[in-house]
Amino acid sequence: MPRPSVAELRPVVHPAGVKDRRSGEHWAGRLYMREISLRCDRYLVNTRITPNQLTYLMTVAGVLAAPALLVPGIWGAVLGVVAVQLYLLLDCVDGEIARWRQQFSLGGVYLDRVGAYLCDAAVLVGFGLRAADLWGSGRAEGPEWLWAFLGTLAALGAILIKAETDLVGVARHQQGLAPVKESASEPRAAGMALARKAAAALKFHRLILGIEASLLILVLAIVDSARGDLFFSRLGVAVLAGIALLQTLLHLVSILVSSRLK
Repeated sequence: MPRPSVAELRPVVHPAGVKDRRSGEHWAGRLYMREISLRCDRYLVNTRITPNQLTYLMTVAGVLAAPALLVPGIWGAVLGVVAVQLYLLLDCVDGEIARWRQQFSLGGVYLDRVGAYLCDAAVLVGFGLRAADLWGSGRAEGPEWLWAFLGTLAALGAILIKAETDLVGVARHQQGLAPVKESASEPRAAGMALARKAAAALKFHRLILGIEASLLILVLAIVDSARGDLFFSRLGVAVLAGIALLQTLLHLVSILVSSRLK
């Protein structure tokens, strides 16, 4: 079969609303990755590769960010960004191939969520191990397991935040209720609504997501390379751990005071 053109693919794999989803589309997808993935789709739609196989590859790419970050210096941070960007590309492509072929499954949705959990956790755990200076590169006084612990703590927080969101759907399903609507996420109390808007404007909570965290790690690696130590990477690990813990609590409260459990 001839390869479909980008013009033929676009209305099918990018239907109205896909790029505008409030909680289902990352800014990087809207900004550039959806255009890259669209061009990759042309070479995949007529192959035997299934959407679920692409999702497995996506998960592997995300997990590889952790060992990539263990490479000392700037190159490790660069490899981490590459791994996460490959994860993002495959995260776009698997759904687009599914739409083109009309091959949808609950298993695919489930695998996609597992991949998201693992990628975010891998980046943060890898960052903590990187800051711990496992290889004793001379840029710090030997392994400092406090930083590995803080990175793992940040990863746990990132996973819990996703779980808090997903468990809303589980609770509603067990009660026989319809899936939650976007409007229900707004807090009912005026004070909480204002706090939510402030947090959304600052977007500090996004720093514990794999894509943003990997870019932050690269910036900190460049600064540390100029300094000749790991000061800013270690500071970054501590800040991300604090954000993860705070956001875990705030997100839980925001769910409880919204209409999502009503």
